[in-house]
Amino acid sequence: MIGTRVFFNRGLRPVCSSSLFNRIFLHASCCRFNELRGKMLTRVPSKLSPYFRLARVDRPTGTWLLYLPCTWSIALAAPAGHLPDVSMLALFGLGAILMRGAGCTINDLWDRNFDRQVERTKDRPLACSELTPMNALVFLSIQLSAALLVLLQLNWYSIYVGCLSLIPVVVYPLFKRITYWPQFVLGLTLNWGVWLGYSAVLGSCSLPICTPLYLAAAFWTSTYDTIYSSQDIEDDLLIGVKSTAILFGEKTKMYLSLFHAAMLTNLLLVGVNSSAGWIYYAGTTAMMTHVAYLICKTQLRDPRSCLKTFQASRTSGLIYFTGIVLDKLFSSTC
Repeated sequence: MIGTRVFFNRGLRPVCSSSLFNRIFLHASCCRFNELRGKMLTRVPSKLSPYFRLARVDRPTGTWLLYLPCTWSIALAAPAGHLPDVSMLALFGLGAILMRGAGCTINDLWDRNFDRQVERTKDRPLACSELTPMNALVFLSIQLSAALLVLLQLNWYSIYVGCLSLIPVVVYPLFKRITYWPQFVLGLTLNWGVWLGYSAVLGSCSLPICTPLYLAAAFWTSTYDTIYSSQDIEDDLLIGVKSTAILFGEKTKMYLSLFHAAMLTNLLLVGVNSSAGWIYYAGTTAMMTHVAYLICKTQLRDPRSCLKTFQASRTSGLIYFTGIVLDKLFSSTC
C-alpha cells in the first residue's frame, strides 16, 4: 500500500526520539528482518523468487492482518464451552495466504507505474520489470483458482459471500487515486473475512454481531494502515497518490484516537449483542490498550517506527482473539 510521510515538510519541529536505545533497537530489528527475508528468498529457485515477492510471501504481517478478523468471527460463532473449530481456522489460514497474495498481485498490477516512483516500492517485481503484466495475470489466475478450491469447502451461503469479496479486492487500488480515504476502503476490503468466518461455522451471518465486528476491524485497519502509509508521504505527494496520512497531516494522531474510540465502541457492541462474559471485555480492554500504546509510541516521521507499529498490530489482533476464545471456553462456568 502506497503510504505517507507528509507533515515532515510542513515546517514542524522534528520530534526527538525518547531514547537513543529506541532508535538503535528499531534499526537493529529492521536489519534483522531484512536478513531473515533475504535468507528466505535465497532458498527459493531464482525463477520463482519474483512470484514469491509479488505475493509478499516473505512479508507475512499482511497475511496475519487479513487472517485475524476471520479468526475473531470463527471464535464468536463457536458454541459456549467449546474452542473454535481448528479445521476451520486452518482452512481460513490457507485462504488468507492465497487471497493476500492475490490481492497484492492485483494491487501491483494497478500500481506498477506509481511503484516505480516510490523509494519503498520501486524494486517490486512488476515495478522493476522483473515480471511482465502477463506473467502476473497468469500467476493471479493460479492464486484465485487455488483460493476457489478452499472456498468450495464451505457451505453455499459462505461461497456466495466469498465470491462477493472479489469486488472490493479488485477495485480497492483505484480509491487511492480518487479519494483521501483509501485506508478505510482497505479496511472494508481486508476484513471481509468477518462475514465469511461466521457464516462458515453457522451457515449465515448474525447482523447484530457481524456488523459492529466488521466496522471495528475496518477502523483497526484504518489505524495501522494510516501509520504504515506514513512511510511514503513525500513520494505520494509528488506522484499524486492520496491517503489518510496526507489528509490528516499534523492532526494524524488525533484522528487515530477517533478511530480507536470507534473501534472500541463497536467491539463493546459485539460483546453486548453476543451476550459475552467478563473475559471478553477483559480481552477487549487489553487489545485496545495495546492499540492505544502503539498509537502513542509511534513516531510518524520515522519510517522504521511506522513499520514496527504495523508489524506489532498482529499482537493486538491476537490479544482480542485470545479474549474471545477464553470467554467462550469458560462462559458456561463463569
